[in-house]
Formats: sequence, structure tokens, C-alpha cells
Amino acid sequence: MTFNFDQWVDRSHSDSLKWNKFRDADVIPLWVADTDFVSPPSVIEALQKRVAEGVFGYGEPPEELIGLLVQRLSDKYDWAIRPEWIVWLPGLVCGLNLAVRAFTTREQSSIMPSPIYPPFMQAAESQGRRYKTVKVTQQQQRWVADFSQLQASLDGSEKLMMICNPYNPGGTVYRRKELLAQQAFALRNDLIVCSDEIHCDLLLEPGLKHVPFASLNEDAANRSITLLAPSKTFNLAGLGASLAIIPNERLRKKFAQTGQGIVPQVNILAYVAATAAYRDGDEWLAEQLAYLRGNRELVTARINAMPGLKMLPIEGTYLGWIDATQAQLDSPYRFFLSAGVGFSDGKDFGNPNFVRINLGCQRALLEKALDRMENALANRLR
Repeated sequence: MTFNFDQWVDRSHSDSLKWNKFRDADVIPLWVADTDFVSPPSVIEALQKRVAEGVFGYGEPPEELIGLLVQRLSDKYDWAIRPEWIVWLPGLVCGLNLAVRAFTTREQSSIMPSPIYPPFMQAAESQGRRYKTVKVTQQQQRWVADFSQLQASLDGSEKLMMICNPYNPGGTVYRRKELLAQQAFALRNDLIVCSDEIHCDLLLEPGLKHVPFASLNEDAANRSITLLAPSKTFNLAGLGASLAIIPNERLRKKFAQTGQGIVPQVNILAYVAATAAYRDGDEWLAEQLAYLRGNRELVTARINAMPGLKMLPIEGTYLGWIDATQAQLDSPYRFFLSAGVGFSDGKDFGNPNFVRINLGCQRALLEKALDRMENALANRLR
């Protein structure tokens, strides 16, 4: 089957968060991480069938979904998990917040890379808590966090290490050796590790394989909370089916208890969509990845040809991290917004000299946005 990722869906006057941000303005939205692609036909068909039943009471995760997830992690990532390790969540950001609330106190702190997806920082600051950051640096055309840089500045208050693999922003897919170094740092400092792996299925660089942090060894499994979801993979973010995988029973119980009465159940349509996606969506996913690779090549070449801009190759995710430092703009976000291109502001991630671009859209729209960027930069130099 061939799926049409060039198909245009007008989301400009819908309930889309992505498109409503610039509603009624001539701005191309390339910010929040959902795509403009129609989800897999199998998902749409399953949802339509479930809606036709007409009853929408409380639900629980289907046995089929659990089985599909266990088999998928084994087949794709050589990670053998048990069904009882799974804690279902209505969104991955809930998991970040629960990890902070469950495993730190106000006197304790978290550690994370910087820049980082903003909800990491927001979660780490929840209820008056603190966090420390390690600067992500460019190493051989990749963005890499070396947590050992922090060793001398640790004071014993650190209890939680938060990582993101593939890395958002920047798209780095961490290698086993790099993850083992992170695990050794966590072991040395007795840290629980919360690993956001929501983009694990979206690897764009041929030959790379995602390595779940918890799959490294017994110690990594015993200290880890792994956050996953089908939402980015199959464009299901608005339905809200996510999960935490926690092998350590003590950590799992503490995590689940922290969410009781606060975090709602996953809705039944999200379970239906997740089941259909994991059962029948991989052919669609393969074609989406091929399309995204084409978008990546287009954007990487054109961005790096623009004066003052630089973007390292994206290994995973559909999110590029554009360095505008050399362009010497007061605010790259506002500059490109005035040119009709709406990125995510790098300031929110920890570096105002950058913007994050979402490549998950029709190529013609991407080309239009790149044209606007080129024209704006050219006009500025005249």
C-alpha cells in the first residue's frame, strides 16, 4: 500500500493547537510536535468502528494492546518487559511530573540536559523543587550531554536524573556506549533515571537502532522509569495514550500512588487507536519515515546554506534545532515570525539563539516556509 503524505488537510480553522496559535495570520506553524499527516487508515477505521458502538464508559487497557506492546519492544529493541511493569498515563508529560513528585522532595533536586524540551524544566520546578543542568555540546556533528561534567558540583541533594532519547531538541540518538556512561553516572550518584523515549520509533538515520536505557543491564532497569507513547509515531497526540515502564516494584508503586486522584484514566478511544496502530501501523510508519527523511535532507541543505544559520543532521525525531547565533538576531523566533514562519522559541528550551523546527508536514509547505526564511535573511542584508 502507498500512503500519500503530500495530502493536504486544512487544519487552519479546526481545533488544532498547532494551527490555532497563529489563527487568521499568514504564519506557517512549524512548532509543536504533532504532524499534519493523516493517521494510519487502520487507526481511523478502528476508531470509527468503536464510535459506532455508541457507549463510552470507563475503560481499561485491552489485553491485545498489552501483548502488542510487549512483543514490539522485544522485536524492535531487544527489551523483554513484563506486563505488570506498565503504568498507563493520559500523556507523557504527566509521567515527567509524577517522577519529580514521587522521587524528590523540596530539599532535593533533579538533573537534566540543557537545552531540553520545556516540560522537563516545568516538571522539575513543580511544587518548589529545584534542578541542575548539564550543557549539551556539539560533538562530531551531534548534540551530546556528558553528565560527568557535573560531578564536581554535586552536593548530594540530587535524586532524579531526567534524560531524553532521542534527544528533543536536536535529534541525537544516543549510542549504547553513551547510555552506559549515563548509567554509570547514575549508579555512582545513586540517581533514579526518568527516560523520555517517546520518539524511539522515529529514527531517520539509516543503520541506527534505539537502545532503551532500561535495557542496558540490571542496574539500569532497577533504577529507571521509561516513558513511551504511540502519539508521535502515529500522530495520535490529541488522543492521549502514554505509559511508563517501571521494572522496580518499589518505584512502580510509589509512581502509581503519586498519581492517584490527580492523573485521570486513559480514555477508551486512545486505547483503541494505540491498539490499531501497534497492530497494523508499521507499513504506514515505514513510509512516513521515508517521507520525513526527504524533508530532513531538504531542510538540512537549505538551512545550512542560509547566512548565519546552522542545523546539525537530525538522527531521530522530526524536530530540527536551528542555531541562529551567527545571524546576530535580537530574537530569531520573533524575526522569523515576522517573516511568516512560526517556530518554537529556543528561549523556552534554554537557549534564545536557537529555534526548533517541526519537519512533520507536507513538503510543499516546508518549501514555502524555507523560501520565506531565505527572503527575510536576504532582505536584512540589503
